[in-house]
Amino acid sequence: MPRRPRAAEAPAVPALSLAVQYGKEEPRLPRWRLRRWIARALRAPELAGVAGVALTLRLVGSAEGRRLNREFRQRDYATNVLTFEYGAGPDGVVGGDIVLCLPVLAAEAKTQKKPFLHHAAHLVVHGVLHSLGYDHLNERDAKRMEALETRILAEMAIPDPYRVS
Repeated sequence: MPRRPRAAEAPAVPALSLAVQYGKEEPRLPRWRLRRWIARALRAPELAGVAGVALTLRLVGSAEGRRLNREFRQRDYATNVLTFEYGAGPDGVVGGDIVLCLPVLAAEAKTQKKPFLHHAAHLVVHGVLHSLGYDHLNERDAKRMEALETRILAEMAIPDPYRVS
């Protein structure tokens, strides 16, 4: 009997260790949803060489978001997402902390006329990519990062976050 051809093997998905922290006054995005968004990002073929990822994701209010942005970026306002990239340890696991300021995300989603969950998913993916070394400090890197974000989000049925309607 002839053998059926094997499907091409998918690249290995990096292992994920995730800690989620909630600020006291903030509504909670469920851990399962956050984990799902991050896992989708980690399936991108560009990340196939990453052994594993250890992330802490903290959801904060405006006061904490402003304090952290002032302390670490010398900017005196709450920003939507802060990412602290720690690089890979001896075991190849990449570490990072991601801080999402939920009131800023909610205000941006409203202004941009996007569903809050779409905007939140985008910024989680954005933070994950930053923790893995992606950046947007120049036009070439920005285009590369935005294209990857857009493709990951499309796989979650989320429209291109950079298209302005």
